[in-house]
Amino acid sequence: MPAAPLPREEIENRLRELPGWTLEGDRITRTFHLPSHFAAAGLTLHIAQIQDELNHHSDLTLGYNTVALQVNSHDAGGKVTEKDLTLAARVEAVAPGHGAE
Repeated sequence: MPAAPLPREEIENRLRELPGWTLEGDRITRTFHLPSHFAAAGLTLHIAQIQDELNHHSDLTLGYNTVALQVNSHDAGGKVTEKDLTLAARVEAVAPGHGAE
């Protein structure tokens, strides 16, 4: 069963609990800055593991010392759902352990 899209106001309210995350169109996004390319690669792998655990995958981009995510739910017509906010919260919890800001 597809996830239900969340109302824009609810998404914006929930993002207040996730510093650095923003709503851009129909996606929530965040770019993390890390101390090195190796740290960024480590965070990318950690995020991939979380995505597999949740069976929910984002657009994930590894830069030299950055990791960027763009998250929405394809099964909800490309809108933001509870699954997206859960993924964002899980990523936010592990990012500081990699030195992310």
